[in-house]
Amino acid sequence: MTLTQLEYLLAVDTYRHFATAAEKCFVTQPTLSMQLQKLEDELGVQLFDRSRVPVRPTELGKDVIEQARVTVSEFKKIQEIVQAQRTGITGELRIGVIPTLAPYLIPLFITDFIQKYPKVHVIVHEMVTDTIIEKLRLEMLDVGLLVTPLQEKTIVEIPLFYEAFVGYLHPKHPLFAEKEITPGAIDNEDLWLMNEGHCFRSQVLQICNRTKAPRNVHLDYESGSLETLKRIVETQSGMTLLPELSVMDLPEDKKAMVRPFTDPAPLREVSLVVHKSFLKKRMIEALRETILAHIPADLKTRNPVRVVKIK
Repeated sequence: MTLTQLEYLLAVDTYRHFATAAEKCFVTQPTLSMQLQKLEDELGVQLFDRSRVPVRPTELGKDVIEQARVTVSEFKKIQEIVQAQRTGITGELRIGVIPTLAPYLIPLFITDFIQKYPKVHVIVHEMVTDTIIEKLRLEMLDVGLLVTPLQEKTIVEIPLFYEAFVGYLHPKHPLFAEKEITPGAIDNEDLWLMNEGHCFRSQVLQICNRTKAPRNVHLDYESGSLETLKRIVETQSGMTLLPELSVMDLPEDKKAMVRPFTDPAPLREVSLVVHKSFLKKRMIEALRETILAHIPADLKTRNPVRVVKIK
């Protein structure tokens, strides 16, 4: 069994296609297939079901692949230690960030991070939570910026801050006259929501004590963008819930449409998320420090007494 064979094994699991895996490993497909066959012969087991398209690991193959990821990762850490000593923080950092966080958090810190670490090439992808977790598992991302806790056994969560939910109300909404709102006062029939698949939607429904979305009498509109939800409230009617960072830079006339919740306000926990055998520790620690340096102080010091879970 060789490290090269394990890397070929992981490539096939990642891309689920022998030709693509060979291309990514810069070898011919016959070479990759032969090495995997040698590995299977040595272990005496079949690791992939080749009769399916795309190919899938067998049940036993899944366990072998999980251990192979740990083994290859630990080997790469040795290289990482030496490289960091020689060149400092350098290389590629692939970040996955959820859409309800990306436009409000990334601009706060990214310029400073790039200036501090000019040898780091940052690649940012906006993705929903499930996609980020899967790509972390497949080592196609290095780190995620997500809302937690997720209770995923394959990942490590590093909490950064706690962001409050706020209401965003049309001026003719019955709650507009209130200085603060409570979950019980929200009329679910005029509540605009994110699409299915966004953890923010799940949290909003929990805050409002709902298990499914309400239906508007005249218009059903579920959006993948918080900015679209804002515009719908402004031009139609009703209200939506928003995360705190998304309203900090609003003009004064739009800030007048924001209503905080009464204490204790519902919060969402924002974390750096990495695979349990993650690499690039110094780079990710530098990312964490830079983010925290640009977050409003009260978000970092809050007591998380009312963190809304993700279902």
